[in-house]
This record gives sequence, C-alpha cells and structure tokens, in this order.
Amino acid sequence: MKRRTFLRGAGTTLALPWLSSLLPRALAAAAPPKRIAFLFVPNGIHMADWTPRAEGAGFDLPWLLEPLAPVRDDLLVLTGLTHGNGRPHGAGPADHARSAACCLTAAQPRKTAGDDIHLGVSVDQVLAERLGRSTRLASLELGCEDARQSGQCDSGYSCAYSSNISWRTPRTPMMKEVNPRLVFERIFGVQDSKQRAERLVARRSILDFVSEDARKLRAELGGADRGKLEEYCEGVREIERRIELAEAGEHDPAAFGIEPPAGVPRAYADHVRLLYDLLLVAFRADATRVASFMLANEGTNRTYPDIGVRDGHHHLSHHGGDRSKIELIRKINRYHGELLAEFLSKLKATPEGEGSLLDSCTILYGSGISDGNRHNHDDLPCLVAGRGAVTPGRHVRHPFNTPMANLFVSLLNAHGVRTDRFGDSTGPLPGLT
Repeated sequence: MKRRTFLRGAGTTLALPWLSSLLPRALAAAAPPKRIAFLFVPNGIHMADWTPRAEGAGFDLPWLLEPLAPVRDDLLVLTGLTHGNGRPHGAGPADHARSAACCLTAAQPRKTAGDDIHLGVSVDQVLAERLGRSTRLASLELGCEDARQSGQCDSGYSCAYSSNISWRTPRTPMMKEVNPRLVFERIFGVQDSKQRAERLVARRSILDFVSEDARKLRAELGGADRGKLEEYCEGVREIERRIELAEAGEHDPAAFGIEPPAGVPRAYADHVRLLYDLLLVAFRADATRVASFMLANEGTNRTYPDIGVRDGHHHLSHHGGDRSKIELIRKINRYHGELLAEFLSKLKATPEGEGSLLDSCTILYGSGISDGNRHNHDDLPCLVAGRGAVTPGRHVRHPFNTPMANLFVSLLNAHGVRTDRFGDSTGPLPGLT
C-alpha cells in the first residue's frame, strides 16, 4: 500500500491504527487483518473449578471462568486436549520443563542442561514467518519473569525450556521482553537512539515528535477516523504515563516483597495489565499480528501477597489434597482469569471495521500441565477467545488424548499456513467452526 501507515517526525515513527479513510475503497470494505496471541499460565489449573459441565452453546461458567462472564459469547472452551510430548517417555521427572517446552512446539525437548538444547519450531513462529511479512514486527514475545537461557532448572533440563514457549528454531528460543518501556519502544519504532535518550530525559511524549504530521493527517480523515485517531493517541499517552510512574518507583517494593528491575511495575497485576495493554495497542496499530505472553515461567514459585497468597505458587501446586493449599491455588487461578477478562473486555470494547478488535483476534489461553499436583499433560485447560479462527460461545469436548497439536494445525490453516501436520498432530481439530 502506498497510503500512509505511520506518523513521522524527528527520528520517530508511530504506527497508525486501522483507519478506513486512508485505504483504497476496496480495501476499506475488507475485513481487518487476523491476529493471534498465545497466553501461558504456569503450574497447571485446578480443573474441577475450570471445566464446564454442559457442552455446546448452553455451557455453564465454573468458578474459575466466572470472571469471563462479560465475554462469555466470545469464548470457546476446549476439553480433552493432550500434550503427549510433555510426558517422560523414559526421560524421568521434569514435567515443568517439558510442559513449557512442548506448549507451542508439541515437541519433546532433548534432556540437557548444557548448550546442546534441541526442541522444535513453535506454532507462533510458523505463523510469524507468514503473517510477519505484512508488519514491522514479525512477532512479539512478552513475559513477567526474566528468561534464564543456561543452567539447570528442572531435573537435568535446561532453564531455556521452562523460561520460553516461543522457539524460532529447534535450538533458538525467542527471548521474551519483561520491561514495558522496551516493549513500548519496539512497538512504536523510536529509531534514533540520541532522540530517544533526549525524549526520556525531557519526559516528552512520543506524540510530541509527530505532532505536525498528525495535524496534516487529521485534515485527510473522515469524522469517524478523526475520533479513532484521537482515542488512539490518548491511549498512547496513557501507556507512557503509566510506564513513567512505574519507573519513578512510586510503589513501595517492601509491600510486595519483590525488587523488580527498573521500569517494571512492582505490583504483579500492574505489570500484567500494562503488558496486556501494550499487546492490545500492538495489534491495533498492526505493528504485529503474532504474539506470545508468559504470565510467569513454568515452575515459578512466585507469591501473590496482593491477593493474600504468601506461599510460593509451585509449592502450593503440590498440594497433596490439602484443602487449604487447594484454596490458595484456586485464588491464583482466578486472579489470572480476572486479568484475562479485563484484557478480553478491552479488546471487545475497541471498535474496528464493522465489529471489535476481539472479532479479528484468536487468543489462546492455557497451561502445559493440567493438575499441578499430578503433573499430567492430558485434559489440559484450553480456552480460545475471539472470532478470528473459531466460532465461540461454546464448550466442545474432544476424546481423551486428542493432541493439542491438532488445534495448532487448524489455527495454522485458518491463518493461511496450509498444512496437515504439526508436532505430534494426527490432523486438524474438528468442531472449531
């Protein structure tokens, strides 16, 4: 397209949202691009409070899914899916490392704590190879905990396996970014390092550098698109403000028992919300169409004092049937669900084309372990939100041991990557549409 897709000025480029006024007439009537994100939660989920009893369109919302009630009709709950390559197959313990490793690759990781790691290419990177041709960033990898790429983290398996879900090659994980400031700069393309440094010192907004170009653009837009542009720019300013507050250290770290790196909000919920908002704006600006987000590394022993959980997550997942520990695991699972509900609701409230941003998205949410106490990799928690590749508003139960990789085959095909095999798949997954 020869029409403008960026605002420019003073060494800075700012990607624009989908504005029909800037498109040729035929494209303006076309559907917005499809986006896909893979969201990972660690240590499994308490499945008794996750799995709906009823199937089909009339499914119920169990306790862990209740926060998602506002977007219930945009959800597809899938039951019965399995990651067979998360199982030992003679390699002994280390279900946590294998669960994260095979989460998006559906491959068995080589058991090693050295530099000879070997796994497989992840489904998001296969999609990025195709969808990334149309965007500035082929993919975006986010996380709330730093990734260790060396050393042993789980029974002889490299930390690279439990710290990454996105793999560009069998030996190369995609490094996730945990610092919102750096994510912001990647999305909005500040290209001049000197200008970036000056702007940070002066605390100027990225919008200040493209104001003249923005003024000229407003004259080209119709009324509806002028409103969209103003709303978009306000969203950019709000994200900048929140990042600056986080970097200023206005929260007391002692209140949360952690000392995060500079630029990362001290409260876990603030960190997750900010990264979710950055993901939303990355999709809206069409900076990328493929993303992954680890809400924590697999096997994490993170605490959640802000919801009254001061014991480590991994420790609690080995509850052994202790009701008090199970109750705390349920609180952590619901907490993650509440943050997901906020994100999905924002996507749904963001207009795009004839519908919402959520309508053009496929958001896959789940874990590589089912029950954290049993360390099983069958009947995994799996939730698909949006209408980019599925017909939501249903609970679909599949036969026991149906490969999760079958879902990946279907998602690849829905996004233009024609294939009938991925990982340990046996074919496409029926019942998605």
